[in-house]
Amino acid sequence: MTSRRRTKALRHAEAQRRSEALKAHEGRRRRARILGAAVGALVVAGAGTGIGIAVSSAGTGAPSAQNTGGTPELKLGSLASLGTLQPPGPPGPAGPEGVPIPAASALAGTTSEATGQRVDGNSCDTSEQTLFHIHAHLTIFVDGAARQLPAGIGIPGAQAQTTPEGPFVSSGTCFYWLHTHSADGIIHIESPVQRTYTLGDFFDEWGQPLGPEQVGLYHAKVTAFYDGKRYEANPRDIPLHAHAQIQLDVGTPLVAPEHITFANGL
Repeated sequence: MTSRRRTKALRHAEAQRRSEALKAHEGRRRRARILGAAVGALVVAGAGTGIGIAVSSAGTGAPSAQNTGGTPELKLGSLASLGTLQPPGPPGPAGPEGVPIPAASALAGTTSEATGQRVDGNSCDTSEQTLFHIHAHLTIFVDGAARQLPAGIGIPGAQAQTTPEGPFVSSGTCFYWLHTHSADGIIHIESPVQRTYTLGDFFDEWGQPLGPEQVGLYHAKVTAFYDGKRYEANPRDIPLHAHAQIQLDVGTPLVAPEHITFANGL
């Protein structure tokens, strides 16, 4: 083999070694990235678990939200078994959040609501928490008649400002993670942690009883609806998901599920 051929062969061999070394290096980097991502996922999952435990067990001996608010499950069924449903009637005038306010009296006032202590692990903070910020809507009928959800639930010392569309609670001593600003049925879920809250959590903050046979001071069978379908479990367990449309019918006649349009920003 001539000198020129030997030199060419050596260069080719060296190029192959470099290529194999580069492939091996890239392989090690790829495995390291995969391992790092897996470890990161485990850390995040562990942190999330820790946060969940911290939130549910927080407070001065208060039971966890899961125990008091119930397990958030969606057990939905058809409306057919309920027979003929009464139409909900015309909506009331739009309130300051752009959602109709029922032309009716409130189901209950806010004098019995929590005043700052932890409730189901939820604290009352001096400002609204917006890391997790969603909205749900609650409609209530008692014996076929509408009832308002009052403004200021979950806002101790609520201070309302006057708007052309009606009062709007903009401040207070503190803000619970679940609260109302207007009497339009919009529940604001504004929390420093992302988790599923329940209607039971909200009623506990309000200081009102809620169960299969009672809503507030009204005792009768409770028929619950979720997004236009029948909810077939304890109403305390209804999850407060983003833009959930929840309705509670206490007693009879039963009213067909109402539907509202969430205004921009809700």
